[in-house]
Amino acid sequence: MTVESTAARTPRRSAGTKAGTTGAKRTAGTAGAAKKATGAKKATGAGKSTGKSAEPSLVQLLTPEGKRVKNAEFDPYVAGVTAEELRGLYRDMVLTRRFDAEATSLQRQGELGLWASLLGQEAAQIGSGRALRDDDYVFPTYREHGVAWCRGVDPTNLLGMFRGVNNGGWDPNGNNFHLYTIVIGSQALHATGYAMGITKDGADSAVIAYFGDGASSQGDVAEAFTFSAVYNAPVVFFCQNNQWAISEPTEKQSRVPLYQRAQGFGFPGVRVDGNDVLANLAVTQWALERARAGEGPTLVEAFTYRMGAHTTSDDPTRYRGDEERLAWEAKDPILRLRRYLESSGHADEGFFAELETESETLGRRVREAVRAMPDPDLFAIFENVYADGHALVDEERAQFAAYQASFADADGGK
Repeated sequence: MTVESTAARTPRRSAGTKAGTTGAKRTAGTAGAAKKATGAKKATGAGKSTGKSAEPSLVQLLTPEGKRVKNAEFDPYVAGVTAEELRGLYRDMVLTRRFDAEATSLQRQGELGLWASLLGQEAAQIGSGRALRDDDYVFPTYREHGVAWCRGVDPTNLLGMFRGVNNGGWDPNGNNFHLYTIVIGSQALHATGYAMGITKDGADSAVIAYFGDGASSQGDVAEAFTFSAVYNAPVVFFCQNNQWAISEPTEKQSRVPLYQRAQGFGFPGVRVDGNDVLANLAVTQWALERARAGEGPTLVEAFTYRMGAHTTSDDPTRYRGDEERLAWEAKDPILRLRRYLESSGHADEGFFAELETESETLGRRVREAVRAMPDPDLFAIFENVYADGHALVDEERAQFAAYQASFADADGGK
């Protein structure tokens, strides 16, 4: 499957409209004025450490208690966000979390082979996802379910790969959302190459690449940083630092905060509160505006936390304590925005009750869709390995067939 150049396509309907929530064009509308008000040079200073022993500063617009805090550099990027759009952001996060929980349960019931949960990372994904324009292009990993939602990808289409019935259930050209990438870090290079291509096409769109803190140690990511800086590629590198690369903590990945790595490659880096949906919206809009204006790449480090397991094959209790998890649960991104909506009078109990009903409906639809999928072809793994076949693959196929035949059938056979 090929990916078409964004310059060759006509504009599509807003992805935010497809999902029934905040429109990307509406929230991004203030970005041009914000750029004039703050200036790119001023904004690039955000997130820098002020001293050897000081903690890196964090771009935050909503505290864990749901209090709005001022930020002269990034407030202009969310100044035009309406109460309706705030409710839309909340709805995005709630429904994404419900879908994610349903997928986890389906895996535990044997309906999926594996699932990578985003629990705790909803604000980073929804905030950045809603900052995108239709003609921007997304290169995800395998955990960007919230970004997929923002791009209008049906949640049920994400599940086929995890059930083993396809290699990706959507056309990336239809939503400017690439297929999930399992190889750690390789999508950073794909995004950089695509960004270099759209520059040659004369398009003014931008590219965003998602990856985790563990992927930041991959050589592919370092190469992507180099190429994007040298060729001034319009790409935003969005690192969701959820503190754990499977069982390895971030301090075993880097001697400096991750966003500071950008300095060595010659472009700005910013650390944002990954559990603050407004801050993620603002910072990503700023970075995308830099890219579209020809100012090159940006590294955004969304400082967040993976509240669940790395995948459903992982047991996080073996390498981290309950105290750490409980401390981060107090910073829950959904609860944070709910507190703000309630205290500011932007949402009432009727809104939350209606959303709960919608959440239940989504969960039911996901269950029905997965159970209607075919069982995976157990022997498909042996196909398309070699164009003309291979004796070793034939031997392995035969061994696997004998192994499958050794199980008792449903009618009580051998």
